[in-house]
Amino acid sequence: MERELYLERMRYRGSLQPTLEALRSLHVRHLETIPFENLALFLDEAPLALEEDVLFDRLVRGHRGGMRHALNALFAALLRSLGFQVSYLSARVAPEDSTRAPSGFEHLVLEVALEERWLVDVGFGASFDEPLPLVPGRWPSAGRMFRLDVHGEEWSLTRESPGGVGRLLYVFSRTPRRLEDFAERFRALQTAPDSPLRAESLCTRKTPRGRVTLRGNRLILSEDGHRVERRLAATEARDQLLWSHFGIPLPEGA
Repeated sequence: MERELYLERMRYRGSLQPTLEALRSLHVRHLETIPFENLALFLDEAPLALEEDVLFDRLVRGHRGGMRHALNALFAALLRSLGFQVSYLSARVAPEDSTRAPSGFEHLVLEVALEERWLVDVGFGASFDEPLPLVPGRWPSAGRMFRLDVHGEEWSLTRESPGGVGRLLYVFSRTPRRLEDFAERFRALQTAPDSPLRAESLCTRKTPRGRVTLRGNRLILSEDGHRVERRLAATEARDQLLWSHFGIPLPEGA
């Protein structure tokens, strides 16, 4: 891996020592610079293999974003190159549609071992900004509260709302996995007609004060708790918005 190129893509200038401070800084910078996006599913691009060199070419050299597995798999490679101890964990994403059963290996999250263990996830869109301690309880992040619970051999991550109602995000196992264990599900998420990631085109990233999202034909800007959403005008070019807000260069004619 060309680590310096990756760090330049993230515009990261902090410490490269395998410390909690560096992990937190790298996590935030990754969320701010490399978006979650499923544009490939709507551009008739070939499925992406879950291999580090392939992901590096797309996300770093190609200045693209990625989907769940791709973002965390590549981030794990970067962390390992810096001396962090990283494990792949499998997660089942809680469906918004109650008729769809969650699938195993639908998401890949990371466990990083320092003096304590930390949950790391740069591949789930609007979630926590900094790593969460792998300890049951309520943990603040990004102005919101997240809750980790243990259910036998599984853990769950819930995002709480001000009204006290929580939304389950995913359930995960702390059994270490291999990257190739996720390959089949990652391909299915890209190719299956009923893939939940095919519902609508999405590109989103954290900003220093909120989030910017291009969802279908809607641009959504959130800053300091204020949310503005507008539909794109018929003459408005999506490729220009993708470039100005996300730095994503789409193929000519896309």
